[in-house]
Amino acid sequence: MYLKKLSKNINFNSKIVKAKIIEVKGSSPNSLDDIILISTDTIFGTIGGGNLEYLVIDEARKLIDNNIANKVMNIPLGPGIGQCCGGYVQVKLSLHNNSKDALKNEYVVNNIKPNLYIFGSGHIGQALISKLENINFNTFIIDSREDYLKMTNIKDINYLLSKKPWEIVSKLEDNSYFIVLTHSHDYDLKILNEILKKNNTFVGLIGSLTKKKRFYKRLIDNGHNKSIVEKIECPIGIDIGNSKDPNEIAFSIITRIISIKNSLKHLSNNKIKEVI
Repeated sequence: MYLKKLSKNINFNSKIVKAKIIEVKGSSPNSLDDIILISTDTIFGTIGGGNLEYLVIDEARKLIDNNIANKVMNIPLGPGIGQCCGGYVQVKLSLHNNSKDALKNEYVVNNIKPNLYIFGSGHIGQALISKLENINFNTFIIDSREDYLKMTNIKDINYLLSKKPWEIVSKLEDNSYFIVLTHSHDYDLKILNEILKKNNTFVGLIGSLTKKKRFYKRLIDNGHNKSIVEKIECPIGIDIGNSKDPNEIAFSIITRIISIKNSLKHLSNNKIKEVI
């Protein structure tokens, strides 16, 4: 939840109910501490949607109408409310004078966008960045060819020109995502050789199984630990058969890195009590 966004979308001076998930058991579309804010004519946030959310919204507006301070709802997620999750949630509803009051004791963890470094702005690199504009990565595309970098100008994508791109790897942040798909196998190898000297979250290499075997051997011969080398994903992306289409390959790569990102916790340890 983003409190800044909440503060802009809720009328501060109206009665408002904060509905918060305080217990979850079994299978549920909700997460502990999910919050929805409900006024007489406004809803912001979600606690999973469906009939559960409808019931909570309806009950919240009864609290507003009757000036009731608090209520706890115990809701089985079964046929009784038209859901088949089979779990159970407990929702605490509390009435507040305005949204600032509703949110002042909430702690929100800030999302940090992980860095994604794409080496190579050829046809697959271009297809990738055209689809990454609204994806939750801080994306950089790096190439030695200025004309290729100038082929697109996409908002929020960072373009880096380097005649020897392997030389800038040491300056890039650790624990990032690296995708290597340059126009040159020699460049690919040199870049990977530097990436493996860093702590990283994900390393992907475009290419065939034959390229994978050749590169693995050469990187191990260069002194890299076999277990580290074998973490390089090649071919990169989810299995899409024998497709050679740049856009399909790009979608497969993005799907793969999103899957990895969402299985990890790219969250700061800084918590904000109040953002208005």
